[in-house]
Amino acid sequence: MPASILMTRTLPDEALALARARATVDLHSGPQPLPKSELAARLGDKDGMVCLITDTIDAQTLAGAPRLRVIANVAVGYNNIDVAAATARGIVVTNTPDVLTETTADFAWALLMATARRVVEGDRYVRAGKFTRWEWDLLWGADVHGKTLGILGFGRIGRAMARRARGFAVRVLYHDALRADLAAERDLAATFVDKATLLKESDFVTLHTPLLPETHHLIGADELKMMKRTAYLINAARGPIVNEAQLVQALKDGWIAGAGLDVYEEEPKIHPGLFSLPSVVLAPHIASASYETRGKMATLAVENCLAVLEGKMPPTPVNPEVLRKSH
Repeated sequence: MPASILMTRTLPDEALALARARATVDLHSGPQPLPKSELAARLGDKDGMVCLITDTIDAQTLAGAPRLRVIANVAVGYNNIDVAAATARGIVVTNTPDVLTETTADFAWALLMATARRVVEGDRYVRAGKFTRWEWDLLWGADVHGKTLGILGFGRIGRAMARRARGFAVRVLYHDALRADLAAERDLAATFVDKATLLKESDFVTLHTPLLPETHHLIGADELKMMKRTAYLINAARGPIVNEAQLVQALKDGWIAGAGLDVYEEEPKIHPGLFSLPSVVLAPHIASASYETRGKMATLAVENCLAVLEGKMPPTPVNPEVLRKSH
């Protein structure tokens, strides 16, 4: 009898076909996430699950799924899953790193450029019919080339940002809980500094840390006051890394010059104060949203799920200790 998988959202055809070829798939095709009660009910007799970051998989949900062996998240982050509870129940959790690194860095860099050069403001200006003549002092922004970029979180995406910075002759500072090896620092022309130094010296601060208890509100009033008044904050990581209310205050009071945000503290809810600030570029969590990358993410998640159900090592486990215990 084939294994049974709950898929909480319709995925690209290739990934869906792969799953259906090797398992029985219970597909939720609606545009909204399953309500918690329905999610729990449909998960009750499943062997595996392919889910998105909008699905909250907590200990209570897992307690009602005695057959569940794997949760395959279609994302790099997995803060939507209680990994400790899953591990305690012998459930493998997987994610989709690597395949979205370059695309996410592309978008974070696009946010940086759009914010510094006031691209969105310019678009609105033209669409409103205000562009009637060239003006000397219209929408002056900030140069990017030759500036200092501070990268908080120097994992895959943070390093991809450093690679992009080289083409703009940008000085790169970084801070991470674990310092990179000297070869990586030389290759990326990146200098390790403490967090305070990074905030004080950077013209652009970009966030690429996972959401963990120690990174919740990593950026708040104290940190924003350390930054230059001409500096910009870019967040394409996770919303709760930034204290959104304090960011609004910083922007209104001129502590920093602007921000580019793809993620929000209580997503999809956004602090209302952000909407009236022209110095902020707001995007709807689309950093990995290219056809190619989202397709690769979906396929990798399905491959992870099927590997566990077939007794194999999944490509990208989050809690590999579960697998070591079972082999």
